[in-house]
Amino acid sequence: AALLPTLERVFAKLEQAGRTEMAAQDIPAAHIRSARTVRLRYANSDSALSITADELSTLQARFESAHRQRYGFLMPDKALIVQAALLEVIGGGFDIGHADAPEPAGPVPESKAASSTPQPITTVPVHIAGRDHDAPLYRRDQLRPGDRIPGPAILSETGATTLIEPGWQADITARHDLVLTRHEPLARRVAVGTAADPILLEVFNNRFMAIAEQMGVTLANTAHSVNIKERLDFSCALFDQNGQLIANAPHIPVHLGSMGEAVQALIQAQGDRFLPGDVYASNAPYSGGTHLPDITVITPVFDAEGEQVLFYVASRGHHADIGGISPGSMPPDSVSIDQEGVLLDNFPLVTGGRFCERELLEQLNRGPWPARNPQQNLADLQAQIAANGKGVQELQHMVAQFGLPVVHAYMGHVQDNAAEQVRRALDRLQEGKFTYEMDNGAAIRVAITLDRERRSARIDFTGTSPQQASNFNAPRAVGLAAVLYVFRTLVDDDIPLNAGCLRPLDIVIPAGCLLDPRPPAAVVAGNVETSQCVVDALYGALGVMAAAQGTMNNFTFGNDRHQYYETICGGAGAGPGFDGASAVQTHMTNSRLTDPEVLEWRFPVRLEEFCIRAGSGGAGRWRGGDGVIRQLRFLEPMSAAILSGHRRIPPYGLAGGEPGQVGRNAVERADGRTEELPGTAVVAMQAGDAVVIETPGGGGWGIPGNPGP
Repeated sequence: AALLPTLERVFAKLEQAGRTEMAAQDIPAAHIRSARTVRLRYANSDSALSITADELSTLQARFESAHRQRYGFLMPDKALIVQAALLEVIGGGFDIGHADAPEPAGPVPESKAASSTPQPITTVPVHIAGRDHDAPLYRRDQLRPGDRIPGPAILSETGATTLIEPGWQADITARHDLVLTRHEPLARRVAVGTAADPILLEVFNNRFMAIAEQMGVTLANTAHSVNIKERLDFSCALFDQNGQLIANAPHIPVHLGSMGEAVQALIQAQGDRFLPGDVYASNAPYSGGTHLPDITVITPVFDAEGEQVLFYVASRGHHADIGGISPGSMPPDSVSIDQEGVLLDNFPLVTGGRFCERELLEQLNRGPWPARNPQQNLADLQAQIAANGKGVQELQHMVAQFGLPVVHAYMGHVQDNAAEQVRRALDRLQEGKFTYEMDNGAAIRVAITLDRERRSARIDFTGTSPQQASNFNAPRAVGLAAVLYVFRTLVDDDIPLNAGCLRPLDIVIPAGCLLDPRPPAAVVAGNVETSQCVVDALYGALGVMAAAQGTMNNFTFGNDRHQYYETICGGAGAGPGFDGASAVQTHMTNSRLTDPEVLEWRFPVRLEEFCIRAGSGGAGRWRGGDGVIRQLRFLEPMSAAILSGHRRIPPYGLAGGEPGQVGRNAVERADGRTEELPGTAVVAMQAGDAVVIETPGGGGWGIPGNPGP
């Protein structure tokens, strides 16, 4: 309130300057108007909201309303910061029908003072909404102010043709503008039923996916970190009342296939104790999470009365740092979950419309290795809350449009359709088994058996290595995500990746193995590395394509001021009839690399080389894709870490195709020395030192030089 007089003076000064400029352009004072906007934010927040400021006395109330609508909560203990005051001065243009609009040259004839219908030049047949009509055709230049033309009709002019449909009419204003208005209400449509309809199934498929996509746009627009805002290392999805995945946007497969486990873990923990406006956060690998940097924000969606949970929406983002023994929270040498960062197990982010900032900061600053940039964590979590809020709004709009029984029914129908599509894929597949050896000596063993009568498959990982002393253990949710991804890719139709894809599959993962470790096993590499190996093991067992690079080439660097993480692209595997793609993010990652300009602007590094590693893909009748070479030079001392695979064992080829080349990690010191690094390493970088990462190529398919049948 104390700032309002100052704001009033600022706006008065801006308006005086604007009106002076308009007067210099000979615009009458009566035709000048202004619009005030204030950019407001809470203290220590990066997200400012634009608030209309015509009445300064209501500015705070308007901000709180907008903040609650965008984020779902208020922060009453925080001071309000005026980031900017904007004043737009507008003149010289008029709205259609503006009271002060100049009259056209010459008076309007008395015969035109009231609305009239002109004479058409001819009549032409048209077909509109399944019916034939005889539509009068008018020339636009023959129409005069006051003319009214009911539809159906056609207006023709140089460069344009306007169709006036039945139930609409066109009016010519005093300024010769054409205004179309509906004068007959739309006929009430027949209610949508709950029985599956193929057309409506496609409609709901796309509506559900569109909601998840809108959530993703909101998250990218409101996030703070490079990791989420630029690399788009996040995912958004919708879930039914039981926590089953319904639909997602095309984000990160390892996120999408595992988020349902996190939602179901929350439902099991909370029971019926949810309240409207509640929001929770979780990164617990043993409660449906993947690894600690991936924080899932979950929001229940209530009915209009606030009594019953109808659905859930969730967003998962990879945070640039969540603590742990190395900056970026991707330590190559962790041996327990405690060393990998701060654990959030169904942590209440918002309760009673209040963002639990104090409690969250206490959690982020707890333990021997707390988060290094908790304010960035807060900003990104608030962006995830905003993304969920968008999903809540859109689902509520859908229920208002179609009714709850219809929306619930089609949530079931889209899963039924996905299950049937996977069964059709199973009809075309052959049984098989595969042993996938990893660089660290562990092995993933999988056997796929088909039941033709039941149109189902058994995916059995019995024989896989036991959990490791390293961090390559993958939580069970990660293995399920890999299976879901593989069988969704085998479906020809464009369907949402959802829980229905898993219905025909019986998945066996022995407890205590590499793919279902027991606490407190370290898991940071399981999400990003072992998941890739599971995918290629499944493709190998099915014999459908050669191995991709089989790694995400996870590279992190940082210190107390900066933390950065990226996954680096490589070669994709070839298959029957196609070469593998070069320099792409493969399989379980779908993030992108930060633009060089943004990377060098936000961090003290210089990108010196980023090119395709020509010839690194495996030879074959169809070649594997090539990897890349990426070199970054550091401009100040930092710790760098690489967490990668296929530095010892090459990605396999199939059907006689040759394997792709293994990757390489190295440090080029400022004094000219070169140090070779293993697949997992932490290294101290000084100003002038450079890291060089060469990523693997994909495997080839078919005997090289053999044209085949």
